[in-house]
Amino acid sequence: MDKIIAACGNDCSACPRYVKHPYEKTEKELLHTAELWMMIGYRDHVVSAGEISCTGCRPENRCRYQIVRCCEERGIASCADCPERPCRKLSECFEITRSFEPMCRKVCTDQEYEQLCKAFFEKEKNLGLQ
Repeated sequence: MDKIIAACGNDCSACPRYVKHPYEKTEKELLHTAELWMMIGYRDHVVSAGEISCTGCRPENRCRYQIVRCCEERGIASCADCPERPCRKLSECFEITRSFEPMCRKVCTDQEYEQLCKAFFEKEKNLGLQ
């Protein structure tokens, strides 16, 4: 299947949270992801399957870096289309995402780690910055 690249460069098609057809996840899979998010330090507690699930970036969704809203305000689909890339927001996004990589390597299975690499640790590549 084709990649679905988010505004920040995440690959939604590889994301364990993404539930839009044809990427539906079971409640069990989503709860496993919620547990994984706590183990890697991305969350401080296990959230519900409904809270961890995602149907894609929209300005009304929580975006820790405000990248989705920024792209909407600029009238662009993603940071790949921005002449000011990488900006402070995007650089911070890359830096914080990379900060989770060592713990992912430590607590994830090889399969989980590979999935997280595709989903989150290839942002620069997905945005054409590498």
